[in-house]
Amino acid sequence: MEKRVIIAIDGPAGAGKSTVARDVARRLGFLYIDTGAMYRAVALWALRTGIAMDDPHRLEQLAQQAEIEFTAGRVLLNGEDVTESIREPQVSEAASKVAAYGGVRRAMREEQRRIASNHSSVMEGRDIGTVVFPEAQIKVFLDASPAERARRRAAELGLENSRAVAQEMEHRDRRDRTRVEAPLTQAPDAEYVDSSRMTQEEVTEAILRLVRKRTSH
Repeated sequence: MEKRVIIAIDGPAGAGKSTVARDVARRLGFLYIDTGAMYRAVALWALRTGIAMDDPHRLEQLAQQAEIEFTAGRVLLNGEDVTESIREPQVSEAASKVAAYGGVRRAMREEQRRIASNHSSVMEGRDIGTVVFPEAQIKVFLDASPAERARRRAAELGLENSRAVAQEMEHRDRRDRTRVEAPLTQAPDAEYVDSSRMTQEEVTEAILRLVRKRTSH
């Protein structure tokens, strides 16, 4: 694998993309790029500066100005470590709204391509295999049942009842799948992986087998 290799992992919230993508990147020595964290960083900046979530022009300007870096497993926004801050519930909700705007997505798309331009990378998100890197050598659409995805997300948040999480996730799925700009969809040449009954290690191994198969020549 002497040339740059891009592994695109798409899928809905709670499917396990971040954990698996991070593990695959570690195992291969690739750069891990969490595109969701990039939208969260823009949303965090918007919340801090008082920009309304229904102001696409100013949100696009913010996205164009944002300097986002991934360093040693941390997320930096304009030089500040925001790894924990971008995981706060209000930032998650804002990020889903920010990501629906075409101007924001185009700005982030260019930044994602720039970051991966000189590195073999594992990039995860909603539109990596369809829009950001349609030429990626390995594409995976990672999914799980709605109930399992809600259970996982509730466990992450330390909640015993996943009902409210399931409702919020349903709204987010609908927003992601029906937005005009780069909706969540499986690329025709992506490998579908249902992680509902798989451990994280099993999913990682399945993707690594796919990588070996696609790059063995």
